[in-house]
Amino acid sequence: MIPLIGLIGAVVCLLLGWQFPWSKTPLIMGLCYGLASLGVSIMMRAGQVSFGHALFAAIGAYTVAFLARAYPGMDGMWMLVCAVATSGIAGALVGVFVVRYRGIFFGMLNLALSMVVYAMLGKMYNISGGTDGLRLDRPPLWGSSLERADFETVLLLMVVGSAVCMVWLVQRYFKSAAGEALSGIKSNETRLEYLGMSAKHIMWQAYVFSALLVGLSGGLFAMVQGLVTPDIGAWFRSGEYVFIAVLGGSGHAMGAFLGAVVFEVVKLFAAAYMTGVWQMLLGLTLIFVIILAPDGIVGLLHKRMARQNKEQA
Repeated sequence: MIPLIGLIGAVVCLLLGWQFPWSKTPLIMGLCYGLASLGVSIMMRAGQVSFGHALFAAIGAYTVAFLARAYPGMDGMWMLVCAVATSGIAGALVGVFVVRYRGIFFGMLNLALSMVVYAMLGKMYNISGGTDGLRLDRPPLWGSSLERADFETVLLLMVVGSAVCMVWLVQRYFKSAAGEALSGIKSNETRLEYLGMSAKHIMWQAYVFSALLVGLSGGLFAMVQGLVTPDIGAWFRSGEYVFIAVLGGSGHAMGAFLGAVVFEVVKLFAAAYMTGVWQMLLGLTLIFVIILAPDGIVGLLHKRMARQNKEQA
């Protein structure tokens, strides 16, 4: 049922982009939030919540911006590859230190590192453009220079394709031995060690994987916006990723995108009709979901499917 919802959602995104051209950018942004939250949900699978994963979105975004300014004719696909690679390397280095910690210490250490980078990006005006950020020209895609409308269409196709592939890949990872061991860290880490598995190594692998996903979303953010500012690595952006991951649930890779849909719909509705209190509406939505569905939207769907199977049996 959940994979079917994902495929239907992908088709709906493409149809909306084709029927309503103005919706392409919001759709791309929403899917980018889903990709980043998918990275956060990988760590939640181990019971660890990172409040600083926007760090890797910033690394991916600024990698694209630096390459676009240094090599104006560089293809956007190569920029994305470099953004993912840079984020992965950063995740591998940071992960060596942070995977030693659990609980609030893990979350706050990630937050501290991200805020250090955020502050540096705001101060190094000659390199990062400071709080004004860096503008980048529209890069070629797949060897072709495109007008804005065609560029957004191709980018939407790429983001939808990336979302489908990443959901499939992450779900395969969850079902693999490494993914099951990652869940074991949440339930009984000591037992894993007795079985001869290194919890730190399993956490490190997951951390690098999550950094790659968030870095990809950051690179896509940079390309669709044409502007990269330090805010992409700020604490509130990390909070939004956690919000979406909790909302969707970590029981299935699709949860991040289901949460992103609810997040974007509530945010757009609240911004349009409840301008002064839209943050309160988002908070109430999260409280409502946590009370009624502690495992998120995915957990609610799983319970419904189990109930239907029981009734049929």
